[in-house]
Amino acid sequence: QVQVVESGGGLVQPGGSLRVSCAASGFVFSRAYMTWVRQAPGKGLEWVGMITEGRDTYYANSVKGRFTIFRDNAKNTVFLEMDSLKPEDTALYYCAKVGSTWTDYDYWGQGTQVTVSS
Repeated sequence: QVQVVESGGGLVQPGGSLRVSCAASGFVFSRAYMTWVRQAPGKGLEWVGMITEGRDTYYANSVKGRFTIFRDNAKNTVFLEMDSLKPEDTALYYCAKVGSTWTDYDYWGQGTQVTVSS
């Protein structure tokens, strides 16, 4: 049974930092591409970034230079480190396993809420 579980969300002030985690099981994590997607209140899904099996990373322009994705294969966990947070980063952040194509996400977590506000 595949499980993807995000954690670590919370309230942070503008300019602050936060790290959210995604623990996965039920598939060969070390071979999986993993992605982060977010949904702001009242808006659609926005792709945030992705990490490949080989630890190459790709980011949306809106977060490039501020967010970092990395993985710990020993713990079957992928992380999203968010720095210089802005109010517009407020969203529900989802982790997902990438499927057969880079835009096909076959397993999703339940999301973790990140709120950037003073």
